[in-house]
Amino acid sequence: MPELPEVEALVQFLDARLRGQTIARVQLGAISALKTFAPPLDALSARGVAAVSRRGKYLLFETTSPDAGEPLWLVLHLARGGWVRWRDELPTAPVKPGRGPLALRLRLAGGGGFEVTEAGTEKRLALWVVGSPEEVEPLSRLGPEALDPAFDVTALEAALAQGTTLKGTLTDQEAIAGVGNAYSDEVLHAARLSPFKPAAKLSREELQRLHDALVQVLTEAVERSEGLPAAGLKAEKRAGMRVHGRTGEPCPVCGDTVRQVAFATKSLQYCPTCQTGGRPLADRRLSRLLK
Repeated sequence: MPELPEVEALVQFLDARLRGQTIARVQLGAISALKTFAPPLDALSARGVAAVSRRGKYLLFETTSPDAGEPLWLVLHLARGGWVRWRDELPTAPVKPGRGPLALRLRLAGGGGFEVTEAGTEKRLALWVVGSPEEVEPLSRLGPEALDPAFDVTALEAALAQGTTLKGTLTDQEAIAGVGNAYSDEVLHAARLSPFKPAAKLSREELQRLHDALVQVLTEAVERSEGLPAAGLKAEKRAGMRVHGRTGEPCPVCGDTVRQVAFATKSLQYCPTCQTGGRPLADRRLSRLLK
């Protein structure tokens, strides 16, 4: 799943190519992905792209009309298997809804543009066409941005106070926007904290450690991703991971073996020596929480 660093890099990549350009046509490949019907998707045609921005993991495309009417926004959530593929020349064949991974194709007046695809069978990618991003109900519920300068240790403590485990709260978008499965593993490893530690029971020193790790891990990931083409972001994300996705490999800090806890559709990775006092977590969904 694309998380804050990759979505931020996508914003920079797309904004540089779309800002000031005119949309020629938008075609839908996955009918179930479109969550709004008025205004229709084709209302974006002939509109100019004013800017591309981000809120949490959501991509926001602001468009303007030639007659200076009200702005329209295309809001995109890539979910777990979605991605954006830029093409200098898009295929001319019409999009056939329901066939293959293609969810959306946006063509610019100059012939280039991008395609949104979704891999796998778990179809959760979502698109909205709205007069304001605040009309997108899940986006309006997002918590504070993880890298907002105002998100200090006190704000982190407040976000954790209503959570269950650290892992669950860090990935809860209504608590903290932008962090997903991969970077939560990295943050907890850097902070030397168990993923199953109760979120509301951190000492002041642990809170500071977690905040420092959150800022450092995400900032470094954003910096690594800056300037990369969209096609290179997934590889950069994988290469930058220290424990996530590295089950069975040595921990880069202490040399212990990285372990995992597997769930129905995902897994987490951690280092026992660095994070759980040397105790392995049971690799089953109802494992006892380690404090």
